[in-house]
Amino acid sequence: MASASSTSAKSLFAESKSRLADRVQNNVNNIASLARQVQRGSKTSEIMMSSARSFAGQEHVIVNTENNLKKMQQLIDKMNADLLSISKSASLIEAAKEQTAAMQR
Repeated sequence: MASASSTSAKSLFAESKSRLADRVQNNVNNIASLARQVQRGSKTSEIMMSSARSFAGQEHVIVNTENNLKKMQQLIDKMNADLLSISKSASLIEAAKEQTAAMQR
């Protein structure tokens, strides 16, 4: 009798184990299906591709901006040099005016 009960318990355990494995497999399949649906619904890959294209397109704009900033810096440097030259000339003009005024006296 113990043998029959043992065989019955083993059979029940094997059946339960088999049903559990089927349920786990079913749940895994359902999760995979859900993940595919979410991915399709959210269009994540399309958004990522669009973002990558947009980012790559900005590289040219960034390079042009950098070149323009360098040109502006060169112009600023030249304008500062011109300002110094003009200031020096203005002070020389004032000195010349004073000398002219002194000569006229």
